[in-house]
Amino acid sequence: MSAFQKNRCEHSEVTCAYVTQVLTSSEASVAAAHIASCSDCQREVESLRPVLDSFVSWPTDVLRPTTSLQTRLAFRIAEETGEQPVLPPPAPQWSEPEWEQVASGIECKLLATDTERHRISMLVRLAPGASYPAHTHAGIEELHLLDGELWIDERKLFPGDYNYGAPGAGDERVWSETGCTCVLVTSTKDILR
Repeated sequence: MSAFQKNRCEHSEVTCAYVTQVLTSSEASVAAAHIASCSDCQREVESLRPVLDSFVSWPTDVLRPTTSLQTRLAFRIAEETGEQPVLPPPAPQWSEPEWEQVASGIECKLLATDTERHRISMLVRLAPGASYPAHTHAGIEELHLLDGELWIDERKLFPGDYNYGAPGAGDERVWSETGCTCVLVTSTKDILR
């Protein structure tokens, strides 16, 4: 199909949305079934393939417009076509994770997990007098103290301090006299002793 031929199928916009993967899974299933039975839409899919292939190396945040831009575009297209706007799905609402007590006097709030690299980032809160068990780092451990005071073996950390733990190194005693909160990025494979 040349660039100047128009897809005469009434589902051509949905076909474009299907190819660019902006449909929900249920919408995509319906679109795929239609494309399988429509030669015009099949030609449209094939004509868009080279364009999409050029996008492969682009980061997805560049390819997907913001929800507000999608909404404005939907209303503008609807105004020009006289049809109802096809609005983007509402953005998922972020909900703050809850603090979870993992041991006596120790609470964690999970921020992110990378299962492929066995990494985890979390906020950790120690109550006054609480201590963390001796452990060996399976990977790099990074800690940034936000408030309170924290002892790691013989080193006393204050708010704003950073601590790097090398893979294979161990901490014999981690405790807080005052209580503290820190950001911790570490391995999920650390060994408690």
